[in-house]
Amino acid sequence: MESVPTHVFDAVDDTLETLESEYDVTVALAVARGSYAWGAAGPDSDYDVGVVFVPTDLRQYAHLRGPTEVINREYGEIDVQGWDIRTFAGLLADSNEGAIDILRSPIRYRAAYDPADLAAYIERTYNPMELYHTWRGIATSNYRKYISHHLVRNDDECVPIIDVLEDAYLVETDDGTMTVAAGDERFTETQTKPTVKRNLTITRAAMSARYLQATGERDGHELPALEFERFLTEQAPAVFDAKRIERARELLERKRAGEGAATIGDAVGRDFAHPPQEIDPAIHARDGPDIGQLDEYIDGLIAAVQ
Repeated sequence: MESVPTHVFDAVDDTLETLESEYDVTVALAVARGSYAWGAAGPDSDYDVGVVFVPTDLRQYAHLRGPTEVINREYGEIDVQGWDIRTFAGLLADSNEGAIDILRSPIRYRAAYDPADLAAYIERTYNPMELYHTWRGIATSNYRKYISHHLVRNDDECVPIIDVLEDAYLVETDDGTMTVAAGDERFTETQTKPTVKRNLTITRAAMSARYLQATGERDGHELPALEFERFLTEQAPAVFDAKRIERARELLERKRAGEGAATIGDAVGRDFAHPPQEIDPAIHARDGPDIGQLDEYIDGLIAAVQ
């Protein structure tokens, strides 16, 4: 995994102090998000920081205006996404991927609160159905936006081309498929730039969704490791063939080498990028974390910074 330079730790610490002063909050937990968190950082990768904070004055929760709930700010090379403690708890209750990954991040910039017990509880109780559809959505939307060959209509709406016929295009719409004549002047053929980075994002999301589904249908849902190299080495062989794993590893290595912006075509495949739209709720849905139990963990987090 690409390590974070020492000067970045110092810069993040300065940023957190600035944020605390500007918003009158105390940061309980600050971790790496994005490519540094899952081991795909290259020389040009941004420093994304996930933050959980507590209002300095908890009475703000009783005020009509209420406390700051979300912070999205860029401080130079550091991009901060933060949630107040109540918003963070609500996201965990909903099995939100971003909130769960804050608990799982291997790089911690600040940890007034040790999230190990909370992370273990969430990994035991999260709702697989929610995470499956999150990952599926990431894979399908990114494939449609960045990889698919498109027709662009004169109102700028894009429709992915599924197949090029002799005198027409078979395209995908929100309502299914349709045929567009090659001479239809309302449409112009174009193509996005399918880069290493976009292919890797889609590959990771599609593999995560398919892995969660496959393990759930065997003997229990196993959460894919956040660090993608570890996932490919330790977990993926139980579900995917060697060729698929090697293709994913090649994308990961090229991203790490600074080739994320290189255009390479479709390295995922349309079918693989579209896991099943529906999976059996009897197998994959569960209630998720208990609210009362979550409240106890949140009390501990607040106590750590008060």
